[in-house]
Amino acid sequence: IDEYLAFRLNINMPQHGRSDIDAYEAVFTALAHPVRRRILMTINFEGGSMSAGKIAQTFKHSWPTTTRHLRVLEAARLIRCKRDGRNQIYTIEKHRLEVLCDWLDWFAKPTG
Repeated sequence: IDEYLAFRLNINMPQHGRSDIDAYEAVFTALAHPVRRRILMTINFEGGSMSAGKIAQTFKHSWPTTTRHLRVLEAARLIRCKRDGRNQIYTIEKHRLEVLCDWLDWFAKPTG
């Protein structure tokens, strides 16, 4: 679809490989849900890392719902999980958010 839109709008799309397009899809899909965006913001406000238990206490969902959201964020590589004894510590992968900046920068470039 991206190539089709670029053709129809007569603009040059940045040349990306399949993995770049997959990265966009993963990140935007993960961030499409408001709860996952709130989880990221909460972790960020807590200094960039939080235990799974503390994340779960912050939200009013069941634990399985929270873990599903965490798994989606982890699969998109927006967070990483590290075991610390019995705790799971989730940390934001801030460099992965550059995918969003790259995509938004594309719109700032002059067309034509």
